[in-house]
Amino acid sequence: MWLILGIALGLLVIDFLFRVTIVLMVTPMFERQPAFSVVRAEPQESAECVSFSSGDGLTLRGSLYHGADPRGVVVFCPEFDGNHWTAMRYAVALWQAGYALLAFDFRNQGESDAQPDYKPLHWLTEYEVSDLQAAIDFVQSRPGLAGLPLGVFGISRGGAAALAVASRRSDVAWVVCDSIPPVATMMTHYARRWAELYVPHILFKLLPEWHIRSTLMLVRQWSQYRRRCRYTVIEPALAKLSGRPVLMISGDRDSYVKPEIIRPLARRIGSSCQFWVVAGARHNEARSTIAEEYDRRIVEFVAECDTGAL
Repeated sequence: MWLILGIALGLLVIDFLFRVTIVLMVTPMFERQPAFSVVRAEPQESAECVSFSSGDGLTLRGSLYHGADPRGVVVFCPEFDGNHWTAMRYAVALWQAGYALLAFDFRNQGESDAQPDYKPLHWLTEYEVSDLQAAIDFVQSRPGLAGLPLGVFGISRGGAAALAVASRRSDVAWVVCDSIPPVATMMTHYARRWAELYVPHILFKLLPEWHIRSTLMLVRQWSQYRRRCRYTVIEPALAKLSGRPVLMISGDRDSYVKPEIIRPLARRIGSSCQFWVVAGARHNEARSTIAEEYDRRIVEFVAECDTGAL
């Protein structure tokens, strides 16, 4: 009896030390920013500069493009380290098709206020989710825009925010997301890819799936404590989007968020999710690769959402 208890206690201690070692080794890699090539756009004369409250004391700034009698409203979420002026780089076709377009900068990005104790990464946190919620509330309070069909269009981290918020709000009619990095799925994918650099191959093969996932969760929790934020894991909430039109875009030459990482997320949503892999496109470069096709597919997708064809 005592021998069994001693062995069990020993195994628990070994497991604890193993997990602590992995967390301390992996956290710096998890927090390392990839070398994205982000090009900021210049101000547009056709835009109205706007600002609104984040809800916790910060001022978020952006641009609003609209004409008379818009067909609907699009809230645009830029990529990490981009700015709201990039909306015309990705969503100009929607504006030209008659949709009002609100683009904004998340906190600590572009022209919006910075939260002193928060240093954002390319991973989505509840701060960005809260900012997008505030942007939707703002545009829905605008005369002439309130009550119109509303969708969210996001790039990379902005796309992850779009999915997270749509899963929580029924007033988001549709979502377009390009090159999204889902934190839990990405961690598991790269843990399997790089594990042999840090863990003996035989040992890693013996570890059950739940052990790997729980250890990676500890990495996120330790990083949250260090960075004073809470990462948003979108995967469990995607089933709530079942029946809601979603267009997921991925580049087949994206070396960071590969299509095989995103495809299971589309399956979680179900038949209402369209998954489009753009040949020859790198991360966030689908539109620059085939601009005409990109614009056509997005406009057709949103128009079909508005008419109920999807």
